[in-house]
Amino acid sequence: MAGGVGRQLAELPLLVVLLGAVALSAWLPAAHATILRDAPTAQAFFYGGLILLVLTVMLGLATHHRILRHPAQAQLASVAGAYLILPLAMALPLRVAVPDTTWVNAWFEMLSTFSTTGASVYEPGRLPPSVHLWRALTGWFGGFFILLVAWSILAPLNLGGAEVWSGHVPGRGPGMPGQSQRPAEAGLRLQRQALDLLPVYAALTLALWLLLLIAGEDGLLALTHAMGTLSTSGISAGIGMSVTGSGLPGEVLVFLFLCLALSRPLMPMPGRAHMEEPLWRDPELRLAFVVVALVVAALLLRHLMSEAQAQENETLGGLIRAFWGATFTTVSFLTTTGYESAWWSSARAWAGLGAPGMVLLGLAILGGGVATTAGGVKLLRVYALFLQGQRELERIVHPNSVGGKGAFRRRLAREGAYMAWVFFMLFAMSLALVTVALNLAGLAFEPALVLGVAALTTTGNLAQVAVAEPVSYGAQSTAVKLILGVAMVVGRLEVLALVALIVPESWRQWKR
Repeated sequence: MAGGVGRQLAELPLLVVLLGAVALSAWLPAAHATILRDAPTAQAFFYGGLILLVLTVMLGLATHHRILRHPAQAQLASVAGAYLILPLAMALPLRVAVPDTTWVNAWFEMLSTFSTTGASVYEPGRLPPSVHLWRALTGWFGGFFILLVAWSILAPLNLGGAEVWSGHVPGRGPGMPGQSQRPAEAGLRLQRQALDLLPVYAALTLALWLLLLIAGEDGLLALTHAMGTLSTSGISAGIGMSVTGSGLPGEVLVFLFLCLALSRPLMPMPGRAHMEEPLWRDPELRLAFVVVALVVAALLLRHLMSEAQAQENETLGGLIRAFWGATFTTVSFLTTTGYESAWWSSARAWAGLGAPGMVLLGLAILGGGVATTAGGVKLLRVYALFLQGQRELERIVHPNSVGGKGAFRRRLAREGAYMAWVFFMLFAMSLALVTVALNLAGLAFEPALVLGVAALTTTGNLAQVAVAEPVSYGAQSTAVKLILGVAMVVGRLEVLALVALIVPESWRQWKR
């Protein structure tokens, strides 16, 4: 019977299954609000989930037993449609639970959480605790969704960074069947992958939640921080962006789990057979270590040089606080999470910096690992460009040399570097277009650039720490929010996936 139910679910479109998951998830905040005796919020989420569940059943009946002519194109379209439709569904109970808000704000909030950006238009004290739980839950669901998409849809099509290690043309791969087929085949593959990923993802979240509780964090804060860490959404139910209640032990725990987003082998997920090198030689981890070490060293050495000129002495405790604050915050923004260490102010004071915006913007643009929940350009693409640059310098000295270091490194330095450069150029063009659009919508250049980077890299907290005066999302106009919403979808899906979806050549390839 279980197999029959699974087969029936696999027959349904991806969007219908996701909408049903959102509908059922809305009852968790309803139960939480009931426990807190917050009847209006409980009713908002209960009836909102009920309405969404009815819509799910109606759509499921209307689209059951359909035939797909182009399954790969349909899967990519479903992923893009999820970011267009699901935030509207998620906004329904939020709009009722927060009656003094607008539909645009509710939609922007849910799109931000579902895309793991974490940008909020509301002050933390304005929202009931159950709404904070809903924000964290949608962000956590968005993290799981992008993991599932990366492993089961984008990777087979050589998208989402897979084109760098495979060296194949993006949008073409074994994931593109050449003939019409029933959706159950693709649906069953997604179902199997989801059943592999969800227990690990949920277990890691539960483990971090329990560890934060043991460290002294409040229950709801610990849960939102655990969900925000695993999904790299940076969502918190508290005021500020630091893990406050559990102090240094809590920051250490969050730091360890943030490292999972630096490289796909660190996440204990299935599908690591393609890795040709041991973990300690993983290019993403090595590059991440170099980047973090350089940023921390630059912040610390800047102060030591000024201290030597002023002939002053600093305490060892100040050095340790500055070191940890810089290390935690650097890893947090490199993984596009956006949590800030409680000692980050010590690191900034130590280095004599106000708001090191360029440093944080650069870290967010670099991003985390391929096939993780992190956003940005991704470390593997940056590493491929580094290998290509290194190879070109070697050719200056030895023009007729043959590159060594294994087939994987040679593939990265050739086809992988080419694909990485194409993506980097598309990312730069997208950032330029978003910045210009925000300028035309009334923003000055600096906040427009920061908000553009925050949206495209899914690092919403950049708006609070990367500029001298924090930029409020709630104070922006409707036009700015719509532009940022589009940028979040583009940044989360990546430009290559959207190009593969809309380019006619890929349609002809799928049709063949």
